[in-house]
Amino acid sequence: MIKRHLWHMTLLRSVTGALAIILFYMLLFIRIMIHEGQTAHANLYDAFYWVITTLTTVGYGDITVTSPLGKIFSVFVQLSGIPLVFGILFTLIIIPWMEKMIHSNIPTKAQKNLKDHIIICGYNRLIETLIEELNGNNVPYILIEEDPELVKDLLKRNIHAIFGAVHEEETLKYANIRDAHFLIANRSDEMNANIVLTARNISDLNIIAMVEDRSNKKYLKYAGATSVVSPKEMFGRFIGRKAADPFVNRLTGATEFFEGVSIVELPIYPKSPLVGKTMKNAAIREKTGANVVGMWKGGSLTFIIRSDEVIKDNSVLLAIGSSEQLSRLKKLTQYME
Repeated sequence: MIKRHLWHMTLLRSVTGALAIILFYMLLFIRIMIHEGQTAHANLYDAFYWVITTLTTVGYGDITVTSPLGKIFSVFVQLSGIPLVFGILFTLIIIPWMEKMIHSNIPTKAQKNLKDHIIICGYNRLIETLIEELNGNNVPYILIEEDPELVKDLLKRNIHAIFGAVHEEETLKYANIRDAHFLIANRSDEMNANIVLTARNISDLNIIAMVEDRSNKKYLKYAGATSVVSPKEMFGRFIGRKAADPFVNRLTGATEFFEGVSIVELPIYPKSPLVGKTMKNAAIREKTGANVVGMWKGGSLTFIIRSDEVIKDNSVLLAIGSSEQLSRLKKLTQYME
């Protein structure tokens, strides 16, 4: 909303400035016509006609200036017309209009009857797997993305998505935020803070914010996030209890997105049957029903997991699913005789 308002203000100032320049040129043209003795053209109609044709470098030649002063003025008007017409007209009016026409076939609003749904701001592999779980549990959702090509691709894959700026109030209203169950902010920490602030000003729904840098966790809380998910912080907790974890039967460290669906990090232990297998051969989804959406490798978390990725005894899987599915996966990550 703020971005759109600033664009409108810039457009208004630019158009006002352009009209002021045109009026100024018209008045100068009339004075030059009087100076040259061409009083028949010393009127607003001919002045407007001459200024516009000269600014746009059309120059029909039916009205010409003859004095040195008039010719210098004519050249100056032509030169100033390039940035005036092509800069303002094309940059602020024609190009945005063309972009709007191109994006006109991309949905920007959720269905009016969409209620008790999840609003997801930003797409990645983690969200794709979450959507699979939502579909499996018949939970309504709407995903907001700023990349029009990505939105088109998501729609082709039957993923409910709309195009819009995730941090703008208008976009969140188009996503029926007032009737939503909760919202997931899944962009950069800075963008997530903007999303949370905007969403909190509209509704008191539950907001889950993903955080990249754990030091920013408190700021997202201050902004109004109901809960903040930090994969790095979760990873630290797992490392701290790694020695005792194989003997714990219950699923620990899980963060619940909504009822029945949680996300958890599971370290791979040295004698796990998964060690040495590729993600494809491990067939984790087929065996457990859980989805692996990320993996810690060399101290960094990646959401891009290839089918030939080898699972090692120091790997940590980021998985999503029901408590039962995640418990089955946890058994696979541990020592099995």
